[in-house]
Amino acid sequence: MLPPSIQKNDKRARILIFTVSAIVFAAVVVLSRVKLEVNLGFDVHLFALFNAMVNSVVSVLLVAGLITVKKKDYAAHKSIMILAICLSALFLVSYICHHLLAGETRFGGEGVMKTIYYFVLFTHIPLAGIILPFILFTAYRALTGEYDRHKKLVKITWPVWLYVAVTGVIVYLMISPYYH
Repeated sequence: MLPPSIQKNDKRARILIFTVSAIVFAAVVVLSRVKLEVNLGFDVHLFALFNAMVNSVVSVLLVAGLITVKKKDYAAHKSIMILAICLSALFLVSYICHHLLAGETRFGGEGVMKTIYYFVLFTHIPLAGIILPFILFTAYRALTGEYDRHKKLVKITWPVWLYVAVTGVIVYLMISPYYH
């Protein structure tokens, strides 16, 4: 195991993690209802493509993180997971930009595809909304060297985070033909 990277301060961490999570959640909810009419000189749906690419990389990093920790390569695991968190933060900024600039797109498919799309979307959205504090607490427990608590959280965080990343790509692939 690696030595702690940060000093443990649960009270401060809780406040910071819940504050950041609440601000991010509120920003996504509020800003998703706003559409800015700005001409950036390029198709704003490039943000959505970028988001899908970032989610794809995050998915691969999450699997690589699992592999490296199983091999007990903790230094590589730490680097991979920090990169996954940083890319997820970048995704979040790009996601907000896309929704601010592109507005809402309605799914145009029918039948089974429509059912699949809405099932994936309606599982993806709430899980995406709640995963951030889990990711941050999981990282905090690892960075403070509390590996037993980290492992307990990972059993919840990792599969949900992976599901959110993968279904984010699926949602993009299914909705992108309907971008105007």
